[in-house]
Amino acid sequence: MQVINDLNEAPWPGERSVVTIGAYDGVHLGHRAVIDQVREIAAAQAARSVVLTFDRHPATVVRPESAPALLTNADQRLELLAETGIDAAVVLPFDAHQSHEHPGSFIERVLVHGLGVRTIVVGEDFHFGKDREGNVDLLEKVGRTNDFDVEPIRLIERADGITEPISSTAIRRALAGGDVEVAAAMLGRLHEVRGPVVEGDKRGRLIGFPTANVSVPRAVCLPADGVYAGWFERSDGVVHPCAINLGRRPTFYEHADSSLLEAHLLDFDGDLYGEQVKVRFAHFLRSERKFDGIEAIAAQLQLDVGHAREQLHS
Repeated sequence: MQVINDLNEAPWPGERSVVTIGAYDGVHLGHRAVIDQVREIAAAQAARSVVLTFDRHPATVVRPESAPALLTNADQRLELLAETGIDAAVVLPFDAHQSHEHPGSFIERVLVHGLGVRTIVVGEDFHFGKDREGNVDLLEKVGRTNDFDVEPIRLIERADGITEPISSTAIRRALAGGDVEVAAAMLGRLHEVRGPVVEGDKRGRLIGFPTANVSVPRAVCLPADGVYAGWFERSDGVVHPCAINLGRRPTFYEHADSSLLEAHLLDFDGDLYGEQVKVRFAHFLRSERKFDGIEAIAAQLQLDVGHAREQLHS
């Protein structure tokens, strides 16, 4: 997959492209269905297949006070897009200036002159540009005078019988409730977060359950506080089953500023400090709660690890 970060010059002079536009946070099953259609149309038209996205979620600029937590960081998103078989990902900078560009100007500057668009594939409720004035109707209107078509498509329905379509918002809502399996069904994979292993208070080691404390950026979407069974991938690619505690550790702290992710790797003994790792959430085990002391915590952790082992190897 070719990654393009600016369109000052047309990347494929004289060639046409089939383009879809969006934040593509999560690259979930709904996104993949759109990309499949882009690739199919591009193959039929002998054109380039393109995902046009941005270097940050537009909401962080347009409405930063309510911008959503991210399901994928920039590297994850590009890795997942590459897996779809798309020819190119165009990642444009999004800032205050960009947020005020009229959608008609954006269409001509980026889509027509930059990418030589032949067909645009977007969801039927797609909006873009200043004050969200851009929509399918505007794309179709501009397309009639600039030789491109618009293919609006319906969002993909969920497989669990709920009528709400698959979306990044629905996935975040599932994670907020600890429903990591529901989120995985919409993502098409387990929800994953990344970060370095950092030093903690080493309390887990003292009670026989050493943990790797993973520093996850605040902008990344974490599930609800609780205990989970999951998978821990080290920087060398080796994957270990693990029990994950995500929370504010109320037994030891009255008011923690943020949740801490601690992973206890099953049947592992070694030093992980400084490694860049990936943690995947497979099953919710229980909610976080306050204990009377160290012995009560140790007894519960014994149960948690056993439960995690059963869930991951069943």
